[in-house]
Amino acid sequence: MSTTDDTPVLIADTGGLQALCDEVAGEAFYAIDTEFHTERTYWPKLALIQLGWGDRVALVDPLAVDPAPLEQLFAGSGTAVAHAAGQDLDILRTACGVAPSRVFDTQIAAGFLGMSSPSLARLVERILGIDLPKSDQLSDWLHRPLPPRQLAYAAGDVDHLLTLRVAMVDQLEARGRLDWAVDECAQVLSTRRVDVAPELAWWKVGDVSRLSGRSRGVAQELGAWRERRAAETDRPRRSVLSDLAILTIAQRSPRSRPDLERLRGVDGRHLSNGVATEILEAVRRGQALSPDELRLPPDTGESRASQAAVAVCSGLVRQIADELQFDQALLATRADITQLVVGEPSRLDQGWRRDIAGDPLRRLLAGEVAAAFGPGGQLVLEARSHVPDGSE
Repeated sequence: MSTTDDTPVLIADTGGLQALCDEVAGEAFYAIDTEFHTERTYWPKLALIQLGWGDRVALVDPLAVDPAPLEQLFAGSGTAVAHAAGQDLDILRTACGVAPSRVFDTQIAAGFLGMSSPSLARLVERILGIDLPKSDQLSDWLHRPLPPRQLAYAAGDVDHLLTLRVAMVDQLEARGRLDWAVDECAQVLSTRRVDVAPELAWWKVGDVSRLSGRSRGVAQELGAWRERRAAETDRPRRSVLSDLAILTIAQRSPRSRPDLERLRGVDGRHLSNGVATEILEAVRRGQALSPDELRLPPDTGESRASQAAVAVCSGLVRQIADELQFDQALLATRADITQLVVGEPSRLDQGWRRDIAGDPLRRLLAGEVAAAFGPGGQLVLEARSHVPDGSE
């Protein structure tokens, strides 16, 4: 795979893609990234796939060639090095049938070095001392032909990933955290986009907790209608019906198109071609829902948890993260802590999280130890005397 004038080669035919797969297949590590758009569609639109190996880079144009042959590369023994790989993996599964079977995610690994979800540019600058260009971050990647400037920018997203991995592995090994990082990177392979059941889509509507009674049924039916229509027409949900419109329609339950057009958040331009009729039918269905048909959001445990216990445990988690120079959000979120407090399955039950935070928190919650402030204001866990403090 050669380049001309430092412009990376663009693969746009099956023969070239197969040659690329054959060449990269023997690599122990290869870098990967994608460019895609979601702003104007319901389904992400894959626009470019970037691959790096050794000191070489190639770009695959999925608008010109079916990227499915990459399946043989992804199913091989090599490890893909990527940054914030979650969405990339989902898109590659859709486009190629499979995603890489092994991944080293530099953003995840950065959390074990005390960095909180850094961008690739920030990470490369901090670890390697190299400034990446940022001018083409918001470019239209679906436009063809792609100018050399954009091709160079795309190549830059994978050009330093392999060197970055080596440097980060050295630092992780020095801190005794490489195994933790590798285990956490493996988790991203099992984290996939879950298609939301249309009847549950209303849970994601902002301020939906304000609704009560029959308005919740209307919101459920409106959310389901919007989800289905957005998927069928491949449009963003907000362009079909805004969250504000769902809330106001659910609260007011309009009976006619003029009623709809008077409501805040409803764009009259989007009510043609039978849309107004479909919305009003959704309203009627929602009003007629029985309590058994209403799909309420699950209890997250927040309402059942002792807020004092959550606060103390959160303080201890923050202190552990600070002492380890660790990204606290990677160690445990508030939801993780709340689940532990109420006795539900939590990420703090497993692996390295259990070793450094889960076990101490469980001992505290079980009353085996007590939390106290040390001389420097730090929380310390001490053996309990089991003698209550009688001071008033």
